Amino acid sequence: MAEIKFVEAKTLKAKPDVSKIGFGTHFTDYMFVMDYDAAQGWHDARIVPHEKILLDPANATLHYGQAIFEGLKAYRQGNKAVVFRAKDHLQRLNRSAKILDIPELPFDVIHAGLLKLVDVDKDWIPTEKGQSLYIRPFVFATDEVLGVSVSKKYKFMIIMSPVAAYYAHGFAPVKILVEDKYVRAVRGGLGAAKTPANYAASLHAGLVAHDIGFDQVLWLDGVERRYIEEVGSMNILFKINGEIVSPSPQIQTSILDGITRRTVNQIAKAWGMPVVERRISIDEVIAAHEDGRLEEVFGSGTAAVISPVGVLRYKDHDYVIGDGKIGAFAQKMYDYIEGLHVGEVEDTFGFIEVVGEY
Repeated sequence: MAEIKFVEAKTLKAKPDVSKIGFGTHFTDYMFVMDYDAAQGWHDARIVPHEKILLDPANATLHYGQAIFEGLKAYRQGNKAVVFRAKDHLQRLNRSAKILDIPELPFDVIHAGLLKLVDVDKDWIPTEKGQSLYIRPFVFATDEVLGVSVSKKYKFMIIMSPVAAYYAHGFAPVKILVEDKYVRAVRGGLGAAKTPANYAASLHAGLVAHDIGFDQVLWLDGVERRYIEEVGSMNILFKINGEIVSPSPQIQTSILDGITRRTVNQIAKAWGMPVVERRISIDEVIAAHEDGRLEEVFGSGTAAVISPVGVLRYKDHDYVIGDGKIGAFAQKMYDYIEGLHVGEVEDTFGFIEVVGEY
């Protein structure tokens, strides 16, 4: 495996009070960097002080958007620093790279680099429950030429940020607007990749939703406008008549294969619950609500972990889920996953990797 160089910072930053900062606003002392060109492949893996980067105005990403990213978290478990499902996230990064025609990243190098970076900056991992160190690996094109083509040069980086709850109101039911006008992604497009373009496509609808009092948008498929896909920053799951149902990324290739959604489904199966991944239409969800079979709706994602849904609005009608309160299953799942994060629940799934000790 390639050597990972380390450049020590001359001074270290003061740690912020995580309870008083927003999500992703403060960054740790160090970052991981690696470069790509056709002659050398991926090379020069290094951990260096977190600093600004210099880009030419003709940078290919600024003009043509060839970029991908991931998001995962590190936690404290007593005297140990750990990461949650890091290998799964990095494998998904390479799947996104394939969709965007970005050269495959050397898995062993980026995995070792991530672990070493977290170990170096482990004092930045917050200590309070519900807090964590958010880890953002990303790749972007670095060609300096105007012309629509696949870049010949890239940069891979990992930056990290201490965070508290993703939503300012914490673990509480959110209001979701079912979007039936705008489209985020379609089959054969970029929906299955974690790429900035998908988030840019969601921004306007999200602003419209916020203006009328909703937290996020729930996207329907871009062809028939019937089948549920995902929420702007998370996958969506339904508890219908005791069964956990979620849209399948294998069938609906325009949605992201969420790591937290996988976690929920694995845990639910271990609890003996029926779990189904399939296409589910908004009409089916409404019908289940009308006849009392829709027990819970909740989102899943790295940032929020579990996000219970209290209200779904579709075609100007509000459907209140579970009296607008946190469902028992969502609460149990949230507590269990958070317990895994901090070591209060035994990890029988192999989700946790120990990075270092204090």
